[in-house]
Amino acid sequence: MKVILTTDVDYVGYMGEIKDVKRGLARNFLLPKKLAVEATPGNIKVWDQKQKIVEKHQINRKEDAESLSAGLSNLICTIKVKVGEEGKLFGSVTTQNISDEIAAKGFKVSKKDIVLDSPIKETGSYDVIIKIHPEVKASIKVEVVNEEEQAQAPQESAAASETETAASEAKTDQDEPQQEQENQE
Repeated sequence: MKVILTTDVDYVGYMGEIKDVKRGLARNFLLPKKLAVEATPGNIKVWDQKQKIVEKHQINRKEDAESLSAGLSNLICTIKVKVGEEGKLFGSVTTQNISDEIAAKGFKVSKKDIVLDSPIKETGSYDVIIKIHPEVKASIKVEVVNEEEQAQAPQESAAASETETAASEAKTDQDEPQQEQENQE
C-alpha cells in the first residue's frame, strides 16, 4: 500500500516521502496515528503543494545535524568497565553505553545512530561513527578504561595523604617530649 508520510517515522522514512509499506503497517499504525495518509491522486496533489514546507523541514533537520556534528567533533567519551585478564572486558561496550555517556556530556544521540563495526571487548581508544542525518556523520573518540584502575588512583592518593598526615603527627608527638624536658631544666 502506498502512503505519504506526514511526519518522520523511524525505520519507514521521512516526512513527505511516498513509501510502499505493508497493508497492516499502514492500516494499524500509520493511518490511525495520522503519521501518514494514503497516496491517492488527490492527496499527492495536496502534498506537491506542501512540498516547500517539507523541503524547509529537511533543510532545518540537516542544519541541526551539522551543528550537532560540530559539537561532537572534539568529544571524548570515557567508559569505565570491569576488566579481566589482558585487558579483556566482562561483556562488551554497547551502543547504549556510548549513548548514555554522550547524554551525560549534554548531547542527545540515539543508540540507533551509533555505528560500531564490531563489538568493543578490550580496553583502549576507539573511533566511533555517529550517523546523525543521512548526509551528516560525526566521529567521536571512545576510551574504554578499567574502572578498578580509575578507582585505585584516588584511593592511592588518599592513602598517601593519610600516611603523610600520620607521619607529621608522629613527628609532632616526638617534638613535645623534647619541649617538656627543656621546660623542666
